[in-house]
Amino acid sequence: MSAILLDGSIVHYEVLGRGRPVIFLHGWVGSWKYWISSMQVTSTSFRAYALDLWGFGDTAHNELKYSLDEQVKLLDSFLNELGIGKIAIVGHGLGALVGMKFAIRFRQSLDRLMAVNCPLSFDAVNPRLRMNTPQELTDWLSNRSPEASTALSDAAKADARAVAASMTGLQSDNLFGAFREQDVPCLLVYGEKDQAITIPTYEAATSTFTHQIILEGSGHFPMLDEAIKFNRLLTDFLALDSGASPGELQTKEEWKRRVR
Repeated sequence: MSAILLDGSIVHYEVLGRGRPVIFLHGWVGSWKYWISSMQVTSTSFRAYALDLWGFGDTAHNELKYSLDEQVKLLDSFLNELGIGKIAIVGHGLGALVGMKFAIRFRQSLDRLMAVNCPLSFDAVNPRLRMNTPQELTDWLSNRSPEASTALSDAAKADARAVAASMTGLQSDNLFGAFREQDVPCLLVYGEKDQAITIPTYEAATSTFTHQIILEGSGHFPMLDEAIKFNRLLTDFLALDSGASPGELQTKEEWKRRVR
């Protein structure tokens, strides 16, 4: 277990590998743990970091730090503290929103973003995600395999106020619209069977630098439900040249079948 002090509070993270930095940011259910498989795969070519955001996992609970803006400050402070330069972000749900907000504020520090099961508007969020306890959400969204149970074992540590604060930020901002103006290469990945997030239409989601792929056998946790497919897509995305549109992934027959 690794941890640093930011603003006098503990922030937990884990790191594997060497190379260009990739930051993994978890969603509303769980912690860094469900990225372990993805971190192991990417660590052969990249330096993979996974953080617990404020109010989740083993990072400090502090209601004053739960807004999306404060979570972005956590990420920026973390990068500065460890001397990490330009990054790729792989964010799931909440982590994807933090990644988009980070791009708006620190465009020069972000090379690309994979946003997994990310709501593009407040209306795309199932009310159960906003209202249920962390354990109820785990029971609802997990595939309940032994592997998923282990990967989501930190779900009960989440502070429900952190979930609520992020939802307030999503409701008040035109986050996706402002993000798209940054022209950050972004791959939107959705599990077709996700009950928590409504998948946007292909037309609403895509642009020159933004592309969408749907994994047909996945629910809310593609990195757990279809780990091999997800990790292969992740490595393909990270292997693209800097500045390249993720739409180039469309040329691969493997992903053509999953585009909507």
